[in-house]
Amino acid sequence: MAKVRLTVACGDYDIVRAFKEGAVQADGLDLTFLTEMGPRERHWRMGRKHEFDVCEENVGAYYMIRDQGEPLTAIPVFMHRRFRHGFVFINTAAGIKEPKDLNGKIVGGTNFQPASNIWMRGILEEHYGLKHRSITWLVDRTEDILFTPPSDLRIEMKSSKKSLSDMLADGDIPAMISPTLPKPFVEGDKRIARLFDDYKNVELDYFRQTGIFPIMHVTTVKQEIVDKYPWIPTNLVKAFEASKQLAYKRVANPRMVPLAFVRTAFEEQEAILGKDPWSYGLTPQNRKNLETVQRYAHQQGLIKKIVPLDELFADTDLGDAAGHEEF
Repeated sequence: MAKVRLTVACGDYDIVRAFKEGAVQADGLDLTFLTEMGPRERHWRMGRKHEFDVCEENVGAYYMIRDQGEPLTAIPVFMHRRFRHGFVFINTAAGIKEPKDLNGKIVGGTNFQPASNIWMRGILEEHYGLKHRSITWLVDRTEDILFTPPSDLRIEMKSSKKSLSDMLADGDIPAMISPTLPKPFVEGDKRIARLFDDYKNVELDYFRQTGIFPIMHVTTVKQEIVDKYPWIPTNLVKAFEASKQLAYKRVANPRMVPLAFVRTAFEEQEAILGKDPWSYGLTPQNRKNLETVQRYAHQQGLIKKIVPLDELFADTDLGDAAGHEEF
């Protein structure tokens, strides 16, 4: 039987590399990996034009697409996670000492929909007293997924010729929530600082309190493919998992990564986050993670209703059959 040919658009991650390069195979599939795009381009091309069969996609965008009735499903493969407390930036002269000081202010943020921004708005509201509807969110680009904001949600396109990063440095805006580090900050501009100066420990405390290592991206599959080949989601998950396990083995070897303290960092991560921080599947911990960001997307007006995760993700649980051989 001929293999099913599919395109897979995703980042060039170590956890995917063995799959991409052929050391791991997905039974019955002939895959073309597209890994040269940045995340914004990939999300836009999938969200607007549905160009790929399988796509790593912003978790909030996926919830929005499904909320709008698009024929996609997801598999519980989460290639990108990141703590985001370290991506809230302030102008050092703006008098911002804690998150609730931002209430009623103008806050920059590329656009409203990045998963990083959904997570941080939700975390700041739930844990720090920030009221996201009190803020004017100043953006510099269109949204990946078309949507009509609620009437009391203020999103404005910037009119200044300055970048948002320069506006932050110059004091035109007091703060910015960004998926990336502002250029002046990277260059050492002391007019910009992190809101959470000791962000790593803040993030670790957040994990200890909640058990959440925030999922940024899910992996989507066109519904027509799942309908025609219902075995594909499970075979994909098995291959992505095998690839991830090879990456763990590689990074655990201090000869493989050109970082002096890579083994120390690996052992520290394992002690805090466990042996599989990038765990796949709808485990209880992953369900809490995904339900939390869905709740934030709903609170922030990006989706109209909360949907059970079992309706959003293909059933790829092998149950008692996983890992067992019969003789």
